[in-house]
Amino acid sequence: MLCECCQQNEATIHLKQVVNNQPKELHLCEGCAEESGMNVQNVMSIPEILFGLGSLGAGPQENGASSTKRCPHCHMRDCDFKKTARLGCSHCYEAFADELGPMLAAMHKGTQHKGKIPDAFKATIEKSSLFSELHKQLEEAIRAEKYEEAAFLRDRIREAGNAAG
Repeated sequence: MLCECCQQNEATIHLKQVVNNQPKELHLCEGCAEESGMNVQNVMSIPEILFGLGSLGAGPQENGASSTKRCPHCHMRDCDFKKTARLGCSHCYEAFADELGPMLAAMHKGTQHKGKIPDAFKATIEKSSLFSELHKQLEEAIRAEKYEEAAFLRDRIREAGNAAG
C-alpha cells in the first residue's frame, strides 16, 4: 500500500481513528509521518501501553546512549526488554527485578504466585499434614512417658492410614 500523502513510498504507519462514529484510516510512509509531527522513533507498543512499560522512567537509552543494565547470561538490555516486553532467559527475572516488581504487582494481585491446588491433591496434603501432626504428638507423648495417650495416637494414625487406603 502506498503512502496517501506522497503516493511514492510504502505506507508503514497505519492510523485508525473514529470520528462521529465513522472510522477513518490514514496510511503514511515514515517520512511523511515525521513531517506531520509524529514521533515514529519512540512509538509505544501495545504491551508497553497495557503493562506500563513506557512509564518506567527515562533511561540513558532515550538520550542516545547505550543501555546500562544487561542480563549477565543472555546479555539482553533493559531497553530491549522495555521495547519487546519479553525476557531473554530465566536469569532476566533477577537482572530486571526492579522493573518487573511494579509490573507484576499491577498485572496480578501481588508479586508471589499463589496458585490453586486441585481438590484431589488438597486432600492428600491435608492427610499428610494430619499424619505429621499425629506423629509429632506421638513422639512427644512417648518422651513424656504418657503411654495411654501414645497408644491412643498410635490407633488414630492406624485408622487414618486405613481410611486412606
